[in-house]
Amino acid sequence: MVNLDHYNKILSLDTSSKCVVMQAGIRLYHLIARLQENGLAMPNLGSIDNQSIAGAFATATHGSSTQHGLLSQSVRSLKIMLADGREVLCAPSENADLFRAALVSLGALGTITEVVFQAIPAFRLQWSQSLHPLDEIIGDWEKGLWTETEFTRIWWLPYKRKAVKWRADKTDEDIRLRRSNWWTGALGFHTYHTLLYISTWFPSILPALERFVLNVQYGFTHDGAHTSGVQEGQSGLLMNCLYSQFVNEWAIPLHKGPEALTRLSAWLHGNDETARIPYDLNGLYVHAPIEVRVTDTSTNPGPRPYLDNTVPDGPTLYLNATLYRPYNTDPPCRQRYYEAFEWLMKELGGRPHWAKNFSTVTKKEIHSMYPELKNWLRVRGEVDPEGTFIGDWHRRLILPDNGGESHLQSEERVLHVEPAKAGGLNWFGQLPAKSSSPRLSEESFDMVHGSEAENSGNDDEGKNETETRQ
Repeated sequence: MVNLDHYNKILSLDTSSKCVVMQAGIRLYHLIARLQENGLAMPNLGSIDNQSIAGAFATATHGSSTQHGLLSQSVRSLKIMLADGREVLCAPSENADLFRAALVSLGALGTITEVVFQAIPAFRLQWSQSLHPLDEIIGDWEKGLWTETEFTRIWWLPYKRKAVKWRADKTDEDIRLRRSNWWTGALGFHTYHTLLYISTWFPSILPALERFVLNVQYGFTHDGAHTSGVQEGQSGLLMNCLYSQFVNEWAIPLHKGPEALTRLSAWLHGNDETARIPYDLNGLYVHAPIEVRVTDTSTNPGPRPYLDNTVPDGPTLYLNATLYRPYNTDPPCRQRYYEAFEWLMKELGGRPHWAKNFSTVTKKEIHSMYPELKNWLRVRGEVDPEGTFIGDWHRRLILPDNGGESHLQSEERVLHVEPAKAGGLNWFGQLPAKSSSPRLSEESFDMVHGSEAENSGNDDEGKNETETRQ
């Protein structure tokens, strides 16, 4: 394992061009702080900022705005250390194939070492959030719900059939923080955590718990209730994810959102005729909220990553079925809920977020979802023919059969998997003792030829397993 936590320096920062050169292990919160010191900011963010910059764009991290796409759209160039020890520069105009593969690399190409990132001027956000019936949200879907402000996201509370709508635009107004209450402190944190833990054994309390959270956390008791504030832009885009959790997020075309919400809501309320989801609901209760976000990469003039999971010709909707793990205890609904959720997402033409806990997707399905996967596999085989950066996850879900051989020479191998005492799975594996990868420092990237036939053939089935990394 290569850990870049200490490879985290800002190498140069040009305030006129707003271009920042950094070592790839820098955490987003560190980068944000350095940018802010110089009057700059990242154009967009996901819900958290503790990833490294390389890890964030390597898994297609996104925010929630039809005016923004993936975080990788701000990457102007990068350097990547390959298995043979060479550090290769890639950009839209240099080693373009490698650049498109590395923008969503899944950690399987090499070690990204340096990133050139396009920042923007620092900004503040004026935001508001309000409570609405789900039917109202669906009714406004094509009437400006996602376009009236720069940033929009929805937290859907399925049992209440309501949703919290959060919207934000840039502003010059003074900072105005939301008024805090007991819920936002330690007492509220531990109260909710304990109630979630109790629901592991008594899941039927979850609908009532949803109402409790709506009233106490958001302070909303009736439709139209709202709160607002003004924050520094970067902090305003983040959210508190609270506890250990499973996150199962899928990307579907934005116009299919109303159908997705209507059918999933019907299933959770026992309306099989409307839901048309072939899984039994009996005795199943889920956590709230379900997060609804949006991006649009179709207007991006830069190169599209080979493994971009967004819709190429319009806006993309993300649905995130979050399940908390209170005190590291797995919720009993996980398997059946995720089977039903993923079945619906696949029927609607969805693709899973690479960094999330999807569980029923097969290798054959992954290959059918990504028409440019063959190009990513070709590049991967050229830069790492012996599989130094390949692990069991890549083998199960992405790599096709390798001429009858089950593993590459330097590939990480899983020996066995067993349940963890606190939930999730413990994986036990083996790394090769040594690798015979030649050092091809005299060759350019375009001259390296792979021995791995990764652009032909599929596995018919993939194992339906997920892991909890602890």
